[in-house]
Amino acid sequence: MGEVGEFIRGRRFVKADVVDDGVPAIHYGEIYTRYGTTARSVAIHLRPGLAPILRYAEPGDVVIVDVGETVEDVGKCVAWLGETKVAIHDHSFAFRHAQNPTYLSYYLQTAAFQREKAKYVARTKVKTLSMPGIAKIRIPVPPLEEQTRIVAILDKFDALVNDLSSGLPAELAARRKQYEYYRDRLLTFKEAAA
Repeated sequence: MGEVGEFIRGRRFVKADVVDDGVPAIHYGEIYTRYGTTARSVAIHLRPGLAPILRYAEPGDVVIVDVGETVEDVGKCVAWLGETKVAIHDHSFAFRHAQNPTYLSYYLQTAAFQREKAKYVARTKVKTLSMPGIAKIRIPVPPLEEQTRIVAILDKFDALVNDLSSGLPAELAARRKQYEYYRDRLLTFKEAAA
């Protein structure tokens, strides 16, 4: 990965720095809980006075977590597709590159990446991945056109599996309603005449 791009470590901020309106930011913990493969908006903002000392992911960067409770947790990421730079926490890296960010974010979820990454994770009480370690991880980098093709296919599968308004979740909801309708119809009886 070190030959494909560069890593920029975030800067520490704490809960007391969070405000309603200010510098858009991604806390590393949110990458586990709030974000999927990509993000275009943030959940938190930081005090504007912190702006000069923060470090930022630029649009197109992939934000990668360097710490976790398990080896699998380390390396969780989100492709930042927002229109402005976003502050990142010091337990994450911004990976700046010239590739398709969504392709990279999808790849960093694969079993192949997990196997390669596991070689470089420090297995202390809290699992960590250093910048030199992550830079050694080998990833496939097909031409940009192929990356775009792969992303288009994976985005369709993602929508099929996860989009609540279409795909499998919508189909399951429709089948539940159909089941309830027929269950109620089949179990509704006219009262017997006395």
